[in-house]
Amino acid sequence: MNDTLEEAARIIAGSKNLIAFTGSGISAESGIPTFRGKDGLWNKYNPAELATFEAFINNPKVVWEWYSWRINLVLNAKPNLAHEAIARLENAGILKVVITQNVDDLHERAGTKNLIKLHGDILIARCISCNYKERLSESPRNIPPRCPVCGGLLRPDVVWFGEPLPTKELKAATEAARKADVILVVGTSGVVYPACLIPFVVKNAGGKVIEVNISESAITEIADVFFKGPASRVLSALVSRVNELLKK
Repeated sequence: MNDTLEEAARIIAGSKNLIAFTGSGISAESGIPTFRGKDGLWNKYNPAELATFEAFINNPKVVWEWYSWRINLVLNAKPNLAHEAIARLENAGILKVVITQNVDDLHERAGTKNLIKLHGDILIARCISCNYKERLSESPRNIPPRCPVCGGLLRPDVVWFGEPLPTKELKAATEAARKADVILVVGTSGVVYPACLIPFVVKNAGGKVIEVNISESAITEIADVFFKGPASRVLSALVSRVNELLKK
């Protein structure tokens, strides 16, 4: 890993516009299950029954019970060393923006400030009938929860299958990718469209792609540097080496 680490560290240290793109793999070490792969949630549950608007309308209680379980996982989780390493890069002024597919708040709690959440936020509930939103500090006590303004159903403010990504966030992510000279891709399968296109936008614009994952993904074929291993271990070592190079 030493030669690969040195190559990636030099690319990052010499970058002018580094961005990061993260998926559920970065939060796996915090105890939050991934969606794909051997132990992914979609191997145990049917997304058509839990992660579509139709499923929600047909049985909001079942959908909310599943999301309440996931909300509790997020609230009880803590940022791991990978989240912290990315925040350190941003705090050092090297990393310009983090684009995430995750709906948890672990990047924020680790200290990341410039964050684009492409798939929403599981800790926000929004009304399907009006513009009301609220941030959740615990899972809803009454399931399904109702809007205090109009009485409509509240839903998790996440992007479900068959729904478009939020326009503002997708535009900001695409613009950041077009400007980037390096992208650090961490813990994503690279198959969820259209978010998975972000690393390809960087590559097509002439930028470098550095990937960290426990296994090869749909991004690996365009990666200039690929690390196979846990994100916390790899990123901790990588960021430490970047800091050493910048001090020289």
